[in-house]
Amino acid sequence: MNMFYVFHAKKVKKVIIAAAACFFAAGIIYAEAENITVFTTQSEPAAIYSVQTEKKVVALTFDISWGDVQPEPIVKLLQDKGVKKSTFFLSSPWAKTHPQIVDKINKAGFEIGSHGHKHVNYSSLEEKDIRTQLQTAHGILTEVTGKSPQLLRLPNGDFDKKVLRVANDLGYKVIQWDTDSMDWKAANAKDIVTQVTSKVHPGDIVLLHASDSAKYNQEALPQLIDELRAQGYDFVSVSELLEQSSVSFKQAE
Repeated sequence: MNMFYVFHAKKVKKVIIAAAACFFAAGIIYAEAENITVFTTQSEPAAIYSVQTEKKVVALTFDISWGDVQPEPIVKLLQDKGVKKSTFFLSSPWAKTHPQIVDKINKAGFEIGSHGHKHVNYSSLEEKDIRTQLQTAHGILTEVTGKSPQLLRLPNGDFDKKVLRVANDLGYKVIQWDTDSMDWKAANAKDIVTQVTSKVHPGDIVLLHASDSAKYNQEALPQLIDELRAQGYDFVSVSELLEQSSVSFKQAE
């Protein structure tokens, strides 16, 4: 009888050790969760950072939330350089007060997504307020552009699970970026070009700005476009990029 209890105790000990090991491994996975890139169907809404592809395609994306000095020249510059596809994320108050520039973006064939209404961190808002912000922006952008936006880039790139759920409920794909040009704080055009060309990869989404804060972009963009083409890259819109086979998601904490 004693042998039975000794044997059973050993089995229990093994089970406890195995369970502890699983718990420890799960802890590591959780701690590293924000560094994991998922290429499969998401059980929860997730933001899109890039596309897994061997094709040398890249999406140049431009956020606009304020200013009237930079936006129009950047649109013309893209046209002059033969870039037929890119994506502009517009905040609705700016779009409402600059309909002529929005019209030029539209007529140039560039894709337009939503950059929200108020330029605040939406993760700090209540769910009903997030919904109000996105619906307000959606209504204004639809009216100004004549098209219903399907893509969303949150102000400051800020979101959490709550924001993603609301955006998903409203039919949006949340678009982030894998390469940040850091153009808004660059000391010169060369810094912008180097920052992008040193990090860009096939299927990348590149963050740029056409707001007046990015004062070196008019000088940097021709160089950037030339260097990316020299590396063999073609330019596509975000929607075209998403047609590739595997999208790179990252879930919110």
